[in-house]
Amino acid sequence: MTKKEQLIIKGMHCASCAINVEKALLKSEGVTEASVNLASEKASVLYDPAKTDTNKLINIVKKVGYDAEESQIISTEKEKDKSKDYYMLLRRFILAALLSIPVFVISMPHVFKVFGLNIDFLMDFPNRKLLLFALTTPVQFISGASFYKGALVALKNKTSNMDTLVVVGTSAAYFYSVISTFFVSGIVFYEIAALLITFILLGKLLETNAKGKAGEAIKKLLELKSKTARVIKDGKEYDIPIDDVKVGDIVLIRPGEKIPVDGVIIEGLTSVDESMISGEPIPVEKKPGDKVIGATINKFGAIKVKTSLVGEGTVLAQIVKLVEEAQGSKAPIQRIADTVSAYFVPTVLILSLFTFIVWYFVVDQTFTFSLLTAIAVVVIACPCALGLATPAAIIVGTGKGAENGILIKSAASLEIAQRLTTVVFDKTGTLTKGKPEVTDIISFDKNQETDVLEVAGTLEKFSEHPLAEAIDTYVEFKKIKLKDVEDFKAIPGKGIEGKLNSKSAMLGNRSLFKTENIRITEEIEQKISSLEIDGKTVMIIGLNNEIIGAIAVADTLKENVKDAIQKLHKMNIETIIITGDNKITAQAVANKVGIKKVIAEVLPYEKAKEIKELQKNGKIVAMVGDGINDSVALTQADVGIALGAGTDIAIEAGDIVLVKNNLMDAVRAIRLSKLTMTKIKQNLFWAFFYNVIGIPVAAGVLYPATGLLLTPELAGLAMGFSSVSVVTNSLLLKKKTL
Repeated sequence: MTKKEQLIIKGMHCASCAINVEKALLKSEGVTEASVNLASEKASVLYDPAKTDTNKLINIVKKVGYDAEESQIISTEKEKDKSKDYYMLLRRFILAALLSIPVFVISMPHVFKVFGLNIDFLMDFPNRKLLLFALTTPVQFISGASFYKGALVALKNKTSNMDTLVVVGTSAAYFYSVISTFFVSGIVFYEIAALLITFILLGKLLETNAKGKAGEAIKKLLELKSKTARVIKDGKEYDIPIDDVKVGDIVLIRPGEKIPVDGVIIEGLTSVDESMISGEPIPVEKKPGDKVIGATINKFGAIKVKTSLVGEGTVLAQIVKLVEEAQGSKAPIQRIADTVSAYFVPTVLILSLFTFIVWYFVVDQTFTFSLLTAIAVVVIACPCALGLATPAAIIVGTGKGAENGILIKSAASLEIAQRLTTVVFDKTGTLTKGKPEVTDIISFDKNQETDVLEVAGTLEKFSEHPLAEAIDTYVEFKKIKLKDVEDFKAIPGKGIEGKLNSKSAMLGNRSLFKTENIRITEEIEQKISSLEIDGKTVMIIGLNNEIIGAIAVADTLKENVKDAIQKLHKMNIETIIITGDNKITAQAVANKVGIKKVIAEVLPYEKAKEIKELQKNGKIVAMVGDGINDSVALTQADVGIALGAGTDIAIEAGDIVLVKNNLMDAVRAIRLSKLTMTKIKQNLFWAFFYNVIGIPVAAGVLYPATGLLLTPELAGLAMGFSSVSVVTNSLLLKKKTL
């Protein structure tokens, strides 16, 4: 028997850190599966409780240099801790920025000539090197402290990461400058160390801000939970805390109230708004024996419910659990720079040491000459360009997305989107408007359309059903004059009836007319059925015991849906509809928009299971949705795309938010991902190109034949040029059309 546990991991800085934790857990006795998610800072572990436990797992993580604790539902205190970490990082960045600006101005005054400002006198400023040393040192060891800590952790685990690159590059620049300041006469380049740390801190700040709301979806789901329940005991009503309700308790729910428990109706008739579960706007008729779900809304009559599920067993609790698990699962993505750095950094250090040994011991050059060439190798291989390759393109890409109403919440989702093979759409509120509208008016015999609307509008003005709202809106638009109604009565599950000018009038489904022994002719049945096959809800209207017409109501398609689906197909991306609605309606919508595959009549956790099945079959899946019922699937998918007009929970659960609520923006988001990844690959090429050419030159391979030697100052300039090329190439992304 195995048990699944989630741990919160603190102190991870890059993909290599996550890999280190994952490997340590997998090597532990009793652990069968382990997956560490850098973005959510969580580890999902499957283990044998007979061989290990949570405390042992936490200790394993701590032994490899990271902090860990048992994952629980997000609390206010944990949110405060996250906020504290963010502002600590912000303070470090502000300190670095405030000190780096004067370092840059004093170090490179000639740059300002472009702006007509001549401040070359700063090069002869008294004690210039001491001032630069004083300004840079806090940046190096206070603002950059976390990089040193991360590099030491990597060293302890016999690996390297982006922290190692930062430490090697900035330390080489800083300590060479210190030597030039206090021991030998030479040019300093404190600005390289200071500016590099400042920019990388900015990138980490943006990343922290983007992933800082990982728990918001869970928090909002928990807010749906009722605080109390009205329990009937010994014939009396008691309002008690929801956590005190037990299985078997009888709960009374009045009209308009939230249903507090999962259970079965034992008394009363009603209609229940289950949109938070199914996503469908039309309330479901309920009678004794029918199940109800906690957090849904009782719309019509008072009911008594026998509690069947409490606590972690409820549907809402299961949704919370699934969202948390989906957020903690590992995205199928690799951090290119981090992976490369594991080999790149040790190689550079070895080459630097080799350079010193050859010049000093073999060629018999001076110690200073040998040291400067060794430092030049490290400086030219400084991870500026490599470190900027990904974030520079990501920053420009996400910025361009924001300009076009596409909010991308993480670099990971932007990277994954370009590899999508399948896009799964929720139906209601995503492909359709989510609001029923009148689509067809049919009149029978000698009756006119106005006669049908007059009866329907008069009856429905007393109803609170969503379909009534659609009819009311249409009747008002048509300026139909309504009559007075007497003896109005709503019949749950069937329809409504009343008297108009002493004539009996009714509106409802087939069941209502069968109850009243009013015959539905074959001709009428054919017309009604044809509308239903087209995915519409049909209401029959009767007057004086005769059927005078019918009104069809449907959730109409949004604009640009067909175009978006067609463009996805041209990109060789499969499209699927997944919905809690019935198969006939779902298939009708699919036929209209050109989607071939439909998965209908599924609950939220079943949506997530369907996404998992697609992923197991090797598909890279995006889920597009707008409702609470989509939140689990949005977090389970490789990329969750939420509509900006949807619920807050869907927006928090999604990785990409379409602010304009336009599905064409989903297509643009995928194109933006492809363009951004192209820039990242180009940037990495240029970063490596400079190193492949620059490192041998810095090592002095041209010196014996040409006398050409790349000093640390020139190496720093070359490194800076490589960074400029990477940033410039990234900025070209702005000119691309989505």
